[in-house]
Amino acid sequence: MIASGWTLRRTGSLVERNARIYRRSLSPVLASLLEPLLYLLSIGFGVGTLVGKVPGIDVRYAAFVAPAILATTAMNAAFNQMTFVVFTRMKTDRTYDAIVPTPLSIADIALGEVASAVLSSLLPSIGFVLVMLALGLVVSPGILLAIPAALLVGYAFGGAGLAVTTYLRDFSDFQLIQLVMLPMFLFATTFYPLSVYPGWARPVVEILPLYQSIQLLREPALGIFHWDIAVAVLYLLAVGSFGLALATRRLTRQLLA
Repeated sequence: MIASGWTLRRTGSLVERNARIYRRSLSPVLASLLEPLLYLLSIGFGVGTLVGKVPGIDVRYAAFVAPAILATTAMNAAFNQMTFVVFTRMKTDRTYDAIVPTPLSIADIALGEVASAVLSSLLPSIGFVLVMLALGLVVSPGILLAIPAALLVGYAFGGAGLAVTTYLRDFSDFQLIQLVMLPMFLFATTFYPLSVYPGWARPVVEILPLYQSIQLLREPALGIFHWDIAVAVLYLLAVGSFGLALATRRLTRQLLA
């Protein structure tokens, strides 16, 4: 009989399984941290020498960019695990085919993978905050909220990533993902404020999940506390929950067909 619903114990067993796999090597964590560090050094400090302080905020450009790169780090860590890793388990390793006959339900699998994605965003996020501290880019005690905020970003993109993965047909489809992820990274105010956009373009940028993620991390990190932080929290919770629900429904059809 196939299990239904989910329980903390069953879901935790899948999270534990994934953790046992990743604890054998620090390479994924180091790789997740290297790319954002290069962006911070090359653009945050490199371009920052030309920019100086960000107009209207009066902080160094590197300090303005750093929280956005942190949000991107959490996004990439969670989303990459939910796409490439989970797709490999589905299509190549057939891991879930072996799990389905066990007491774990499809909901346990979906929630366990998303929880694993959230945890995978934790260590790179902590590492990047320590880098910010070492480079003198911490300008407000609000940076303490960066880690729980990064976990929420991981949940949003973990749920969304799992849902996207259920639609992938083969490895060539990953190129389509990059057609979305790369422009979002470039235009979601990672490297400049929303005010540089014309009025008609701002609502388009504001609905991007990465923009809301950046707002959630950047504003407290710069000592800015505004009602739009609550909007970002609700938005990211909705994105993650909708993605998780959609992925669970589609995985049920695919694994039990």
